[in-house]
Amino acid sequence: MVKGIRVPIPSFSGTLIFVHIANLPAFQRRIIYYNPHDWKNLNRVFPGDPQGTISQRIAHVLTEEVIMKCDFLVDLHCGDGNEALIPYCYWMQSGDKKADEMTRKMVLAFGIKHIIIDKSRTKDKAHSKYLANTAILHSKPAITTESGYLGTTDEESVIRNIKGILSVMKLFKMIEGKPEFVSDPVWIDHYEVLFSNSEGLFYPLTKMGYYVTKGEKVGYVTDYFGNVKEELRAPFSGIILYIVYTPPVSKGEPLYEVGRVKQ
Repeated sequence: MVKGIRVPIPSFSGTLIFVHIANLPAFQRRIIYYNPHDWKNLNRVFPGDPQGTISQRIAHVLTEEVIMKCDFLVDLHCGDGNEALIPYCYWMQSGDKKADEMTRKMVLAFGIKHIIIDKSRTKDKAHSKYLANTAILHSKPAITTESGYLGTTDEESVIRNIKGILSVMKLFKMIEGKPEFVSDPVWIDHYEVLFSNSEGLFYPLTKMGYYVTKGEKVGYVTDYFGNVKEELRAPFSGIILYIVYTPPVSKGEPLYEVGRVKQ
């Protein structure tokens, strides 16, 4: 039990399915993004393949044993070991007004202020790629949350996740009480992840949660001798949702994400 949080099990109604660690091999090896056995990103291979590589098989099990057996899904992310990020959520829109209204209620009930309005996910069930998107394509309302940074287990982030889960459970009347909806959400109507074109060392020039203007230098990459190989600039004005805070970077890896605040 985290200090200040008590789960009211006696008044529990319904079924709560927990997956404590989805990608155990990567977790054990402290590897970001990829599974060490097949070098695939688990959250890019859904709905998975029972005859595929280990990441594809894990995705298949999660699809069959979690998504297909649940009514609603919350995909909890806590920031990769190299990412300094502010708490934020993805509200993925399917185009179905009834389903989108339900996921909107879920994301507001979770309690995180910054919310990305995401209309970019594929509609192809056979190549759904992401866990939450797979659920949505199977008519299971789902949201993705981000709370945590740089691989730490700080109590504030943990409590935020627990309170969010309990609030969503209250929304569905699984436990007593009223959900704690975000009263002043900050909607992000456009976002972009910027990737490195080089291998070397990344030097950030801003911080998570800071606002940047279009064209502002956000960071730069050098080779291992300090020679600048590329500069990274903001593609539009917005808020830094996350930025890499550890030096090593490989070509093609994400360096930061910027979100445009809806006016």
